[in-house]
Amino acid sequence: MMHPNLQSINAYHGHYVATQEDEVTPLLQGDRETRHRSSGTSFGFSVLNLMNAIMGSGILGLAFAMANTGVIGFSVLLLIVASLASYSVYLLLTMCIQTAVTSYEDIGLFAFGSPGKILVASTIMIQNIGAMSSYLFIIKTELPAAIAGFLSGDHTGSWYLDGKLLLVVAAACIVFPLALLPRIGFLGYTSSLSFFFMVFFALAVVIKKWYIPCPLTLNSTVEIFQVANSSDECKPKLFNFSKESAFAIPTMAFSFLCHTSVLPIYCELKSPSKRRMQNVANLGIGLSFLIYFISALFGYLTFYDKVESELLEGYSRYLPHDGLIVTVRLFILLAVLLTVPLIHFPARKAFMMMFFSSYPFSCVRHIVVTLALNAIIVLLSIYVPDISNVFGVIGSTTSTCLLFVFPSLFFLKLSREDFMSRQKIGASALLAFGICVGVSSLTLISLNWIKK
Repeated sequence: MMHPNLQSINAYHGHYVATQEDEVTPLLQGDRETRHRSSGTSFGFSVLNLMNAIMGSGILGLAFAMANTGVIGFSVLLLIVASLASYSVYLLLTMCIQTAVTSYEDIGLFAFGSPGKILVASTIMIQNIGAMSSYLFIIKTELPAAIAGFLSGDHTGSWYLDGKLLLVVAAACIVFPLALLPRIGFLGYTSSLSFFFMVFFALAVVIKKWYIPCPLTLNSTVEIFQVANSSDECKPKLFNFSKESAFAIPTMAFSFLCHTSVLPIYCELKSPSKRRMQNVANLGIGLSFLIYFISALFGYLTFYDKVESELLEGYSRYLPHDGLIVTVRLFILLAVLLTVPLIHFPARKAFMMMFFSSYPFSCVRHIVVTLALNAIIVLLSIYVPDISNVFGVIGSTTSTCLLFVFPSLFFLKLSREDFMSRQKIGASALLAFGICVGVSSLTLISLNWIKK
């Protein structure tokens, strides 16, 4: 029997609800002629699109997570999070086929009506605010270092090396005007470069591991390929658990979140099917896992226990004028400046949907909401002392919900399978894992703040 919410919403949208066994929904089949004319998106480009959605500022915090969990501990945790991210994509695709909708918010609508849609939209909005704050935090820390890399002599105290001032200027002169644009097409193309910048960053981390000696010194004129000293502080720890370890899984969850992009990518996929899109997700998550692991490992093996919560800060300290690091820093800053306005759009859309969905478009409202969002993320970036706090709080709350809790909860609500079936047991386990990780991580992070 059709779920009541499915029946009412289906009648409203005029969509047929397919059975779980159907590989391609009639909604997608109905668009297939259009896709044949436009050829759709190939498998390879779909993987790249998904990896572009996955990879972001989280890559800068994973070496810090490895330093606080150990090489083996980090590897196991990262593999678990990546595997569960792939499984939660499977649950989303299953519900997409069952309900014939193509957005995360509408799955929430099918499962719990308007409250479900508002819950998902508000979670996405908060997640996007956190992501934008992490990007602007990078501007605050890295833009002064990038400017200093082109200067000789001591310029300490100069206004053009004040990270907070530069952040306000960049947000007012670049981020805000771009976020006001009515269309984001060109930003979508340019922000796709951020993925290649992240790959370049990972390669630079591998190369520069051999340029910084251990024990670490502030003498930047080191011999190339200098062999590290064999002291205790230069030996990697296989397992390491401390109060900072509470940030590890939330940072990983933050880093692998791509689930709001999965269904749109599915709709654009050439010859779409559940199995084909799952292969896209598995390959995209797997390659992202590989890049994340390489950058985290070599970042940790470069700085060991002295690794910074934002990895580039370490290179700013020990190789301030290195050409490769300066280039990487400029690439990362360019990616940030083009990505933050792009993230503004879904955050603003979610806000408008929750509070002004029944009102016609207003240019004044558009400007005010954009300005308010911009002010919020700038203030968060200025007053949050450490990027690990952004990864920790957002990762343990909204990222955990979107990655683990919501897919499993909505699946348990919508699936017509027996409760003791393998799929429902798996979804129940994922739900329990997400709740435990979110609550325990947030509690430990809060206790860590109180003790400070």
